[in-house]
Amino acid sequence: MTGVGKIRVIRVHNADNVATAIADIAAGVAPFGDSGPRASVAVERGHKIAIAPIARGAPVVKYGSPIGIATADIAPGDHVHSHNLATALTGDGDYRYSAPAESGARPEGQPARSFRGYVRADGRVGTRNEIWILPTVGCVGNLAARVARIAGERHAGRVDGIHAFKHPFGCSQLGDDLGHTRALLAALAQHPNAGGVLIVGLGCESNQLGALLDSIPAERRAHIRTLSAQAVEDDEAVCLALVDELVAECADTPRTDMPLAKLVLGVKCGGSDGLSGLTANPLVGRMADAVAAAGGKVVLTEIPEIFGAEQLLMDRAISRAVFDDTVALVRDFKQYFIGHGEPVSENPSPGNIAGGITTLEEKSLGAVQKGGKVPLVDVRRYGGEAALPGLTLLEAPGNDAVSSTALTAAGATIILFTTGRGTPLGFPAPTLKIASNSALAQRKAGWIDFDAGQVLGAGFDHAADVLLDLITATASGTPTKAEANEERDIAIWKSGVTL
Repeated sequence: MTGVGKIRVIRVHNADNVATAIADIAAGVAPFGDSGPRASVAVERGHKIAIAPIARGAPVVKYGSPIGIATADIAPGDHVHSHNLATALTGDGDYRYSAPAESGARPEGQPARSFRGYVRADGRVGTRNEIWILPTVGCVGNLAARVARIAGERHAGRVDGIHAFKHPFGCSQLGDDLGHTRALLAALAQHPNAGGVLIVGLGCESNQLGALLDSIPAERRAHIRTLSAQAVEDDEAVCLALVDELVAECADTPRTDMPLAKLVLGVKCGGSDGLSGLTANPLVGRMADAVAAAGGKVVLTEIPEIFGAEQLLMDRAISRAVFDDTVALVRDFKQYFIGHGEPVSENPSPGNIAGGITTLEEKSLGAVQKGGKVPLVDVRRYGGEAALPGLTLLEAPGNDAVSSTALTAAGATIILFTTGRGTPLGFPAPTLKIASNSALAQRKAGWIDFDAGQVLGAGFDHAADVLLDLITATASGTPTKAEANEERDIAIWKSGVTL
């Protein structure tokens, strides 16, 4: 990654024919030095500017890969965006299998890290010791929230928190759609950050308590209590009594020194801009490398946001079986779009586009960097749990709330969430918000936990060291901004009809 000229632009790869502005460039300014071409129009921070002639119909290249096709002749110094660049993605895809990836990245000079976590009976380690209240159906969501509020005041300081996770589903669902809801809730009920779980049902819903419990291994049910609200006279009082019981059982669980290998890292981007793939995402990739090198697990999701970059992940598959599972997942997700009459490339949001991202290929090539260089060891479907050290690819859409909830359900005990535009959202697992640019970090200090824009000045090594310290501190109990703001929600992927 190189900077050029008095006003720095970044060219990521030697093959690139565009560079990215890291500061606003006025029309007529020569961002490549006095002898280079001048910007033909004003170019905002995060947007692309041509560094070579690009003929109409030729590929525009960033990150060393095509990010689309030029729809007009482009001269050096021209702004490159949606007016002269279009996606080349289709629903097809021919993928090649390469030899198994070698062992993961081993960052040199990294001191051994540890954190203080909660050891569970099955050996997994939580970063929080909380009570979670999970409604089987939206009808009892407010009951769950009311119980969490009362119990939270009653037991303040005894556990790390008491939280209800409301959702509108659990009834009027069929088949795989109902199965998704059940699998997601069952996975959350087993999360190591929950020292105790109360599952509250109504009684008449499609998502019956018995079937949900049957999907949870017997050895992971000791910390779970259940209630069917229709079966008792005073449902609130019974819920509170059950929460009292759970608090009494887990309140004295101590934090213990744990190696980084016991961390499960979920990686996510949302509200990305043109700098996300240059600063925040590759920085998170270094965190993935560090956790995996220590023997820990990393989970990557947002399947539509790897379209155009999926081969890069497939090249890291440790076996033909993992490669085949990745191909099947990508093709299934593309068919999900096609089956609903939607193009596979309709992803960059208005905020992404305003921030300089033009095509899904560009967005995806930046997004997959969050997985670092970690070998791809497994593929899990929605509601599945990451089981192996290394990188797991998880089925879920790109939606911030849905995919972050899926990461938590997969066992992520810390989520790293990169953003170029900002969001206040928080999720069941502690979620660190990492800004791609310093202006966002300064403007939304109440949302942002870490400024990745600093890599443009201080470099990646320093920023990586500081961020890894923040991750271990967070895993040891330091609250994130979202936790301090009481931003804790879930969202479930609705994939079928409503009765």
